Amino acid sequence: MGLLTQDKPKCMAELQPNMTLIKLQLMNLADAGIDEVVITTGPFAKLLEYYVRENFPEMNFTFVNNPLYESTNYIYSIALAHDFLQDDDILLLHGDLVFELSVLQDIMKCKSSAMVVDSSLPLPEKDFKAVLDGEKIKAVGIEFFNNACAAQPLYKLNRADWLIWLEAIMAFCEKGNRKVYAENALNTVSENMQLYKFDVKGRICTEVDDAQDLEKCRKQVNKLICEPSPKTVYMSMSTDIIHNGHIRIIANASDLGELTIGVISDEAVSQYKRFPLVPFEERVQIINNIKGVSHVVKQESLDYTENLLKYKPDIVVHGDDWVTGSQQAIRKKVIDTLVSYGGRLVEFPYTHSDTAVALEENSRRVLAMPERRRRRLKQLLNLKKPVSVMEAHNGITGLIVENTRVEKNGVISQFDAMWISSLCDSTAKGKPDIELVDFTSRMRTIDEIMDVTTKPIIIDGDTGGLTEHFRFFVKTLERVGVSAVIIEDKTGLKKNSLFGTEVEQTQDSIENFCEKIRAGKSELMTSEFMIIARVESLILEAGMEDAIRRARAYVNAGADGIMIHSRKKSPDEIFEFCRIFREEDGNTPIVVVPTTFNMVTEAEFAERGVNVVIYANQLIRSAFPAMQRTATMILENARCMEADKECCIPIKEIITLIPESK
Repeated sequence: MGLLTQDKPKCMAELQPNMTLIKLQLMNLADAGIDEVVITTGPFAKLLEYYVRENFPEMNFTFVNNPLYESTNYIYSIALAHDFLQDDDILLLHGDLVFELSVLQDIMKCKSSAMVVDSSLPLPEKDFKAVLDGEKIKAVGIEFFNNACAAQPLYKLNRADWLIWLEAIMAFCEKGNRKVYAENALNTVSENMQLYKFDVKGRICTEVDDAQDLEKCRKQVNKLICEPSPKTVYMSMSTDIIHNGHIRIIANASDLGELTIGVISDEAVSQYKRFPLVPFEERVQIINNIKGVSHVVKQESLDYTENLLKYKPDIVVHGDDWVTGSQQAIRKKVIDTLVSYGGRLVEFPYTHSDTAVALEENSRRVLAMPERRRRRLKQLLNLKKPVSVMEAHNGITGLIVENTRVEKNGVISQFDAMWISSLCDSTAKGKPDIELVDFTSRMRTIDEIMDVTTKPIIIDGDTGGLTEHFRFFVKTLERVGVSAVIIEDKTGLKKNSLFGTEVEQTQDSIENFCEKIRAGKSELMTSEFMIIARVESLILEAGMEDAIRRARAYVNAGADGIMIHSRKKSPDEIFEFCRIFREEDGNTPIVVVPTTFNMVTEAEFAERGVNVVIYANQLIRSAFPAMQRTATMILENARCMEADKECCIPIKEIITLIPESK
């Protein structure tokens, strides 16, 4: 049946929305009092199992798969189900048969074994016909025309007659006759059976062999169906790239009932996976226009609970890829919530597609493009608070920042951006942090990291240098796709801020620093690149009033954000600055670097109006003692076994971080 069955079995072809061939059959069987059903399956077996179990939970199903469905006929499927078909009278019917309830009810009343025939129809060329001897059926097949009547594969079989036929089926299959109809075996033993015709005389009972048959049945469907309200189904989607796997699971979900899709917000998506290429509003439009989707709503987080309790769907649909991995806790919470009101979870097999992998790889390439990467920091500032930033000083640390994710209490977290500092860059090169590493060398580090990552980058610009030099520095950073530069309001030879007043450090005048900010802003080609002013007043013990005055002036000069720094272990003065600054400015982003006041959580910073938290040097600080310990152990033992065991991960684990070009 072409496109109608490319991703599902024929019995799941739709007669109308939310009504498939198999669903109509099972509805009629249930209405006729049947609750034990054996279904033989071929392709899409799991899909069919999920579908019937979820639509008919009160029925008892046994599924028997025919792995050789492409090279055998249904005679072999019946043979495989042999053990489940011997204990009682049975109804035998094909999965592509459409019939009205009265036909089923009446044939079940027959005392003898019976097969549906229709004397009102002309003999079909290619479909089943029954050869009659009075009322009794002598043979069934497509090749008979003499003394024959149009017939359909709907049988009511008394156990004695069925066992005769079943034995003949088994004998055929044992001899290798597996490509014929089961009726070929019937014809060899029909004289030993009491199989009679059951004439429906024009009532609906017909096979659906092709699209034309299906269309004909659709016109008759209202006569066949008296259905209760459809079940409600809920799916969550975060994707911005729709591929065949998404279309398939949406189709499967809509087969279960009226489908609502919760589109996950940009904020939630960016929190646990890559930043969405397509914004929320456009993703809603795309999904709203996919066949099978009845409603689209917003899902604010990866946690389903709020929407499940609001809409209380009968069924939640998801791929089975979350049974293991980082989303296990989310899955458990979904199940617990469904149990609380009587809903159920349906998991379809996850689609592993080379096309989907290629599309995702291409998406990451797009995210790494300068114009895409550059704008993303401002987008993140609008989406979440605070933005979490981790330092990177080479390609491998960039990959660690790019790929590290953790799950806690059903929430998946990751870093949002990268900080490339002069301190870490200098330290990694074994140089002092006095702006000795020149601009060209720093650009090589930026290039290294950009080559293998996609996340936005914030650069430590130290003092920004001479105003004339800062103009060109800013232009270059903007062009290559950096999102922001942070410059500190000091002059002269750089000294690390954490030394404070222990070393001589000179704070620039407000006028000069404002001029530097204005000069940098004047060179920008876009509104996406950010120049963030770092206020050193608290470091240099110039007082809170000076810090606020400078921050206010820098914003007026065009600064896109204020970084406030402190070397005290208590966060009190940072919190005080935030309080005063936010009283008069509720919009300008505040950036903090909690190197000394490291007990404060991101949530606590957010409560006080902080927009960006930068972990400025933790990776390089953790790497140094680990590498020193490894080197020491090798010297102590004159071999590397102890170091390999205690300090080192397998090289394969490192290699898996590194993307291969394709």
